[in-house]
Amino acid sequence: MLSRKGLVADMIAAGARMLESSCGPCIGMGGAPGTGQISIRSYNRNFKGRSGSKDAFVYLASPISCAVFAVKGTITDPRSAGLTAEIPKEPAHYIMNDNMIIKPVQRTSAVNVTKGPNIKEVPVKEPLADTIEAEVLLKLSDNITTDDIMPAGATILPLRSNIPAISEYVFSNIDSTFSKRAGEAKSSGGGLLIGGENYGQGSSREHAALAPMYLGIQGVIAKSFARIHRSNLINFGIIPFFFQNAADYEKVEKGDRLVIENARQTVTGNQSYTIRNQTKQYSFEVSTNLNDREKELILSGGLLPNTKKQARDI
Repeated sequence: MLSRKGLVADMIAAGARMLESSCGPCIGMGGAPGTGQISIRSYNRNFKGRSGSKDAFVYLASPISCAVFAVKGTITDPRSAGLTAEIPKEPAHYIMNDNMIIKPVQRTSAVNVTKGPNIKEVPVKEPLADTIEAEVLLKLSDNITTDDIMPAGATILPLRSNIPAISEYVFSNIDSTFSKRAGEAKSSGGGLLIGGENYGQGSSREHAALAPMYLGIQGVIAKSFARIHRSNLINFGIIPFFFQNAADYEKVEKGDRLVIENARQTVTGNQSYTIRNQTKQYSFEVSTNLNDREKELILSGGLLPNTKKQARDI
């Protein structure tokens, strides 16, 4: 519609850049602000460092505000431009384009899937063991984002279909040794993460749960969780534990070895777990608040193994 009305040419002449619909400047793939500079944007992410420049600042504004700032070359009251926006109405009809839909074949078993070298099988977690014995691999502060857990960008984004490769970047901006240490810990029970308040805020990035699962993370013990990331953890068989006493967060440290016994029984029971810190010889209490569906997923090892089991049972 913009093209038909000649507005695209006007926008380009005014200095606008036309980008494809993608994960682009939002995650620092193009349009990165200058060092220590300020960028004003109309999309929904402004976490520190997400723009592609670690020390730049991103502030969010409405599209009209951004357009006025761009035209005037300064931050000003957008109302001074005298612009008005009509309240959009639902169109009388929608354009339907289904020419990219491939109809399913009659016999799926006869299909040979050809995969490039950067496409690997999606890993599947084993069912929950009755005893979890794992090392605390990382202790984190409040408001850890999914960008902190699984960074994006031009180097990492192409690896989304290659979980072993993308997992090398988990927490890489916080601790560059994490992936290697997590891989080494897999043979001795895997790892646990300690988080503060609002663990996993931000983008609903499933790789922020999938990649830690691949690295052997059994659970995250935090003061609280961001809602969507909590669901993603459960979908990949990682247990979201809550500290029953927030003061216990201060006691546990990276490198501590923790033991959770009767895990399966407690998931389906009162969901109150006693964790024994083998390293420091004390115990503390955590809990989960899983509903019946979430309990089923955790016991199965996540959504994928649960779905496979249901398919076999049909």
